[in-house]
Amino acid sequence: MLQYLTYFALSMFVGREVISKVPQTLHTPLMSGSNAISGITVVGALVAAGMTEEPWARYLGLAALIAATINVVGGFLVTDRMLQMFRKKPIQR
Repeated sequence: MLQYLTYFALSMFVGREVISKVPQTLHTPLMSGSNAISGITVVGALVAAGMTEEPWARYLGLAALIAATINVVGGFLVTDRMLQMFRKKPIQR
């Protein structure tokens, strides 16, 4: 169990360091590209939560499902805002 917590803490640190080094101009396209990965995470969380009999593992799978869903929805919202910047504005007369 301690080994998994160590992996989790290290992955959080590495993820934060990697994301903080991404320039602002690349952040939004990378965010929209990560939606596919988050979709796979949603499926993995459903499978992991459904394949266990332990109640704590089901709660952990539910937490993973909620976090991945928030990530997918947020990514789509950011992508939509980015695409709205490139739409032609109607001409006002």
